[in-house]
Amino acid sequence: MKTTFLFRMMLWSLMLIAGLQGPRARAQVGTLSRGGHTTISGTVRDARTRRLLPAVHVTVPRTGVGTVTNADGFFTIHVDDSLRADRLEFSHIGYALYEYTLRPGAGDVARADIRLTPNANVLQEVMVMGGDATDLVREAADRVTDNYPTRPNRLTGFYREVIRKGRRYIDISEAVVSLYKTSYNGSGTDGDRVRLEKGRRLLSQRAGDTLIVKFEGGPTLSIYLDVVKNGELMFSREEIDHYAFRYNRTVMIDDRPHVEVRFMPRAVCPYALYEGLLYIDQATRTISRAEFSLDMSDRLKATQAMLRKKPAGLRFRPERLAFLVTYRRQSDGRSSLAYVRCETAFRCDWRRRLFATTYAITSEMAITDLDTVHADRIPYRESFRTRDALTDRAADFYDADFWSGYNIIEPTESLEHAVNKLRKK
Repeated sequence: MKTTFLFRMMLWSLMLIAGLQGPRARAQVGTLSRGGHTTISGTVRDARTRRLLPAVHVTVPRTGVGTVTNADGFFTIHVDDSLRADRLEFSHIGYALYEYTLRPGAGDVARADIRLTPNANVLQEVMVMGGDATDLVREAADRVTDNYPTRPNRLTGFYREVIRKGRRYIDISEAVVSLYKTSYNGSGTDGDRVRLEKGRRLLSQRAGDTLIVKFEGGPTLSIYLDVVKNGELMFSREEIDHYAFRYNRTVMIDDRPHVEVRFMPRAVCPYALYEGLLYIDQATRTISRAEFSLDMSDRLKATQAMLRKKPAGLRFRPERLAFLVTYRRQSDGRSSLAYVRCETAFRCDWRRRLFATTYAITSEMAITDLDTVHADRIPYRESFRTRDALTDRAADFYDADFWSGYNIIEPTESLEHAVNKLRKK
């Protein structure tokens, strides 16, 4: 996987970033109809250990409507009455697919208790497949046009980015965005666009928080982290040759057996490479999930991969850059992008200062709606660009109904506490 500037950070002093704004917020897509809706909230746990499960997909079958559980295993989903949905599906890697029945006229549900049952490995050891795992990865790359959308799609997503300095939250951004994605026919991501529909941002006003961190990409990460479509990232023939692939085990995703393939660098390149796991549907060769992180063995290359700009005199040490990308199988048998997450950690210190400060950035986007019929292209002038940022609008965090009518990733308790602290300053 070639490291590109699309994942780099830019560090400024507070004075240099003042007034930076993104596109004007809109509020036109992704909202519920006026015909009414049902809201279901609750938690998802492991049925055996009772452990809360993060990043569980919560979807309305045969539609593109969905969300994911937060880090506390909590979720809320609004189901439009016009969908006439009779159930929800809960899906997580290594667990049996769970169906939750929706009863007509039952009203909202505030404390649904969902228990997912772990899947035992029901397949024989993957080694019986024989051959090099590279062949399986190449086959998955060759079958992209068979397994993913062949027509343009319009998606709605909820994006959240939080930046912490040590244990304190110093920057919280949230947005509902529209995504226009071209077909998976080998044309790459050049024609894909993201448009901000509604957003808000809360910045720390603490005097000591003079270093502003901007993670380039923001909501556009959902375009460039689409590992199946962005061939430059992983699946060009040149990039595949830089990695060693090996069979790991078999796991179940959406009640379908998947082969887990581990990959790691086997070549020395002028740029940093990655290591991680791919989950490939054994029957269709669809890549349903990718987990990967930047190889930190060469700190100079890792820094070049992560950092685009910094103030003079600031020393930067990368600690972690990791990604999760998932796809969901739709009713037509093809899979579409469902969730992306990026986790970054690094240390900074100014020369002549004794201690370094640790920063951590977590950004994630869940696809909350999918429209395969009305897939109008987003004009370039309206699109969100990698260097755009949301406007600092702290007042919007006082509005309890700011996301009313939208499906979002529910905030964790720690995030809600951080918002309350930042609002008081």
